[in-house]
Amino acid sequence: MKITGFELFLVEGIKYNWTLLKLETDEGIHGWGEATNWPGSPLVEAACRHVAESIVGQDASRIDFIWTKIYRDMNWLGQAGPLLSAISAVDIALWDIKGKALGVPVYELLGGVYRKEIQLYANYWFLHGDHNVEDYVRQAKEAVAKGFTGLKFDPFAHVHYGYGDDLAAGNTLTEDQKQLAVDLVGAIGKAVGKGVAIAIETHAFLNGPTAVEMALRLAELDFNCMWYEEPALPEFPDAIADIRRRISLPVCVGERLHSRFMLLPVLQKQAADIIMPDITRCGGISEMRKMANLAETFNVPIAPHNPNGPISTIASAHVMATVPNFFRQEFMLQDVAWRDACLSHPLPIENGFFILPDRPGLGFDVDEGVLQQHPGLRKPPEGRAFYI
Repeated sequence: MKITGFELFLVEGIKYNWTLLKLETDEGIHGWGEATNWPGSPLVEAACRHVAESIVGQDASRIDFIWTKIYRDMNWLGQAGPLLSAISAVDIALWDIKGKALGVPVYELLGGVYRKEIQLYANYWFLHGDHNVEDYVRQAKEAVAKGFTGLKFDPFAHVHYGYGDDLAAGNTLTEDQKQLAVDLVGAIGKAVGKGVAIAIETHAFLNGPTAVEMALRLAELDFNCMWYEEPALPEFPDAIADIRRRISLPVCVGERLHSRFMLLPVLQKQAADIIMPDITRCGGISEMRKMANLAETFNVPIAPHNPNGPISTIASAHVMATVPNFFRQEFMLQDVAWRDACLSHPLPIENGFFILPDRPGLGFDVDEGVLQQHPGLRKPPEGRAFYI
């Protein structure tokens, strides 16, 4: 079964553009993949086009061969970024094709299930109101009422981290900014109770001493901390490991680790309690599965990062169904109105879980007409320096 062509779709999402890829074959079977990353989605789109063109004529069943060939042929471009996002889209689409060709769900091809109900934690539950205690507490309660027992947010998001000339502004915090973060976490924790875990996002914007200080201050609060996310950039695994040793909150990293090769030193240095690779950045289904297996050898659970489009959610769930060290999966609680409309079936979210279907491949097709009605932004939004 030969790859004969492809179509690309840059779609406006609620946070940033989705980049979706449709691969076609000479047997009339097609598969869907996703490469969503940011900022700079036009770069990701261009990488997808270049990579997809390079594999036309290849045997679609040779998934690992195609992954490795693209990675090695283009490795001079680096181990991360648009190239790995393009590989991710191709890989996810090829697994979709193979499952459809064989008439089985992708999770069966990966070895069968440990679970078919994938526990989610909610992100993007806080889109309305201002950055204050009252508005956050109200929206946290609304998310919990929908069945979610895990919430993630950045209590430091009120700080202008800036771009360009203001790049250094976010490395430290004023005392008022620190106290507001503490107040937000404390109030949300009290409002939702110990039965709801709260993940603290930092986006790696805090300097080392500030990251440690805030973790220590937050640890004094009476709340259920799911994890403290990205206390430093992935370029500094020794610093992350040092911070982990100095704080009591669990440390989670991985959304910027774009392969098992980048993950290994983080695990070897014992820098993470939990890893969170992103299936649209790390190399797709194949690589996420390998990263999960690698983490298992270090007794580290996996919780996929996923603030992306619907194919990312679906593909991540298939992988997480098949690994023993799964913890939770990220889910965009509030998204564009057309998310379910662009799918052949609505995302099966029930009481905070993704319920995997028995349909072949990924189990979903995509309505291209809906995608075409919502083209992605091709110029920077007002006030931003980058394409999203």
